[in-house]
Amino acid sequence: MRVLAFLTVVFLSVTAQAQIAGPTTVRIAFIDPLSGPAAAVTQNGLNHFRFMAERLSTPQLRFEITGFDNKLSPQETLIQAQKAVDAGIRIIAQGNGSSAAAALVDFIAKHNERNPGREVIYLNYAAGDPVLTNEKCSSAHFRFDAHTDMKMLALARFIGGQKQIRKVYLINQDYSFGQAVRAAAAAMLKAERPDIEIVGDELHPLAKITDFSPYVVKIKASGADSVITGNWGSDLALLLKAAADSGLQAAWYTYYASGIGSPTAVRQTGLAHRVFAVIEGHANLLQADAIEAEYLARFGGSFNVPRIRLAMEMLKDAVERSGSTEPLKIAQAMSGATRKTMYGGEALMRKADHQVLQDLYIASFGPLEPGMTYDEEKTGWGWKTAGMVPAAQTALPTTCRM
Repeated sequence: MRVLAFLTVVFLSVTAQAQIAGPTTVRIAFIDPLSGPAAAVTQNGLNHFRFMAERLSTPQLRFEITGFDNKLSPQETLIQAQKAVDAGIRIIAQGNGSSAAAALVDFIAKHNERNPGREVIYLNYAAGDPVLTNEKCSSAHFRFDAHTDMKMLALARFIGGQKQIRKVYLINQDYSFGQAVRAAAAAMLKAERPDIEIVGDELHPLAKITDFSPYVVKIKASGADSVITGNWGSDLALLLKAAADSGLQAAWYTYYASGIGSPTAVRQTGLAHRVFAVIEGHANLLQADAIEAEYLARFGGSFNVPRIRLAMEMLKDAVERSGSTEPLKIAQAMSGATRKTMYGGEALMRKADHQVLQDLYIASFGPLEPGMTYDEEKTGWGWKTAGMVPAAQTALPTTCRM
């Protein structure tokens, strides 16, 4: 019921394909931790958004990104969201922290019900808790990243084919996303490979651990040959560093080893092509791409969050298709929309729950070899495709009622 008013207005604001009148600016509030241990990851995301905003802007249609620091706190997220709305910004982008994402979904639903004519929409580029496109789904929320269960399905199917894997250790951050990774791993591994033994299941505080050595000691003692983790940012980099320092030889199956800082940590482990990430694409799928080369030259790093490009391109498509910068009309145009990804596949913003469906890749990290053009973070190592799951096979059922 909470999204009924929003949907009704969207339905009634029938869209003539009008041209946008005069130069127009679309303002987007980027709300994520821009200070503290997660700052490097989110500054990278902000760089991606600003880079795409500049690339997609025209004399008639300009995109403007403003950063707001939520300090990785759901409560601070709401404060910053209110500041953005008070400043007249009606599109919010956020990704790092599913707890913050859930707070945003509630905030925006209430705001939209109370403020007809001043509605807000939310572009989620990374918060992966499945609940956001299931029980807590909202017509104002659009997720451009595969959620936890979709990624785990891809990982579990890949792991299922690796007959050498016998013992798996789970280690995740103790908040909604990490708990979702943990639950999905246990259920999907059992379905794919009931012979695999889960020899450890650890949750730790989010972005508060500075030394993961005690956790690595437990992993070694368990006899695990593989580790599954949804850790991101400093929690993943420090975990891998501790693994390297201890000489742990397990294989790693991750969600975010492609994120900034993590490739350097992976390189330090020395585990060539034994650290895997489930991602929507990587630089070496392209060989040569204007965006990859331009971003590398400007920021010194890889364009490693391609879903931000997809989000911005789908946003621009929706503005142009609706002939409007009004969030309600943008939402109507984006729901059910398709877009070719930078890797050649087709992405669909599923109308039923506003969850994007796109091809997912399992990639391993190791020394450059023929066919690999780009390394990461000047390590001399790069990503190599180990497997791929087509978009249609990632389309898990949804309980969303829009």
